[in-house]
Amino acid sequence: MTATPLPAGSLRATSLNAGRRATELEALAGGKVVDVLVIGGGVTGAGVALDAASRGLSVALVEAHDLAFGTSRWSSKLVHGGLRYLARGDVGLAHESAVERGLLMTRTAPHLIRALPQLIPLHAKTRGGEGISRRSEAVLFAGLHAGDALRRAARTPSSVLPGPRRVPIAETLALAPGLRRAGLRGGLLSFDGQLIDDARLVVTLARTAAGFGARILTRVRALKVGGDGAEVRDELTGASFDIRAKSVINAAGVWAGEVVDGVRLRPSRGSHLVLSGADLGITQSALTVPVPGERNRYVLVLPQLGGRVYLGLTDEPVELPVPDVPEVPESDVDFLLGVASSVLEQRIGREHVIGSYAGLRPLIDSADGKTADLSRKHAVLRSRDGVITIVGGKLTTYRRMAADAVDAIVRQRELHCGESRTDRVPLVGSAPPSYLSIVDAPASLVARYGAEAPRISALSEFDSELAEEVAAGITAAEVVWAVRHEGALDADDVVDRRTRIGLVPADRDKAASRVESLVRRALEGV
Repeated sequence: MTATPLPAGSLRATSLNAGRRATELEALAGGKVVDVLVIGGGVTGAGVALDAASRGLSVALVEAHDLAFGTSRWSSKLVHGGLRYLARGDVGLAHESAVERGLLMTRTAPHLIRALPQLIPLHAKTRGGEGISRRSEAVLFAGLHAGDALRRAARTPSSVLPGPRRVPIAETLALAPGLRRAGLRGGLLSFDGQLIDDARLVVTLARTAAGFGARILTRVRALKVGGDGAEVRDELTGASFDIRAKSVINAAGVWAGEVVDGVRLRPSRGSHLVLSGADLGITQSALTVPVPGERNRYVLVLPQLGGRVYLGLTDEPVELPVPDVPEVPESDVDFLLGVASSVLEQRIGREHVIGSYAGLRPLIDSADGKTADLSRKHAVLRSRDGVITIVGGKLTTYRRMAADAVDAIVRQRELHCGESRTDRVPLVGSAPPSYLSIVDAPASLVARYGAEAPRISALSEFDSELAEEVAAGITAAEVVWAVRHEGALDADDVVDRRTRIGLVPADRDKAASRVESLVRRALEGV
């Protein structure tokens, strides 16, 4: 793996915490002018901050809530290679996705992404429309090979993402023991990228940007935005002031139209259910399940590290204005459980659902019909007063979106800097798999923090209380780390964005008081 190292500095350079936030807010309130002001702390906004800061531009990012508060934490946690876009004939977007996936898996964030085996179970076609015919099997297999051609074109090694193949019945059941035996004739196996956690990618991007000098400011709401800055309010103190900037980029995602007039979006809801992998008999390979009666529409059964399974996803239009935290409607629950059950030995019901979440896609309103038919391409828009808005796109292509947005303001404002170099900048904690395999820390920490895992482990060595778990697989040390170095300002930041304990309400309830106590103590020491 070849990559440009992070700028010289210590852990302190990339650390986000309450003390740094207060210092940087004071400087901006005092009239400090930045080259770029970014509105929005999701994956695109954090990506923009990193792209601009790594070019040598001064950057401030403001987020009304917390990093990854919106859509970026509600994804399927997949880093797609573009196969679904290829099926729609969008070769350019498919290739872009494959390239960006390859960069993430081999250069910039190999510590946060693993190769996920994805299995299409081949059940005989039934009169009810369930199952896959021999003809459909041939088409699907050809599509998987086309996706593998994208991988090769993107120069992603087969050692990182193996090619597709047919698997016999015995191997299919070994990969997914919970599959329905009746009518099963084998499966089609392929591989794609899977994030350990999408919110962790956002936090890691923000910290990497901070290492290049970007000011990452959560709980700061943009009240009025113009081409030369914004009036903002510190949500912790209620104080309002102006941030002056040479340029402004609106990366507020599905809320972009609330920041700048004239941005037309058609939000789409993607719902997921959280289940136990042991209940489903699915712990190793993901399942791609065709939706009966639909063409090129699938439900995904996605096993996670730790034994949980995410079942998704839907694609339903949502009316504006959108809520801060969308809910999963009962209709989506019934749909997802019904489709997944069609290929499983045991029918899954509501009693198996231990959590749920829904994200809103910021799709550009450029076509009629279903939101599923709208393009996932991104667009760079310019308002009359010069604000650049970046909308559309997918989590996988955040880096390309960010580069395009920064390119636009560099041209518009004639800022002096170089070209984007984020394709060569490793994110905080990044290291080759060969190195991570020998890191002296628990495997669960290495999976989430990469090369930084020994630092979290060391906290427990100095204080045995921090070695205790606050939830399954999550230690007290991780709570303290989140406050000291990852910008968590309260218990919700830790539970819902830094550790994802909150995805299961029962786990949240059990951990709440302990996490609140740890956060309170950690904040006192910042």
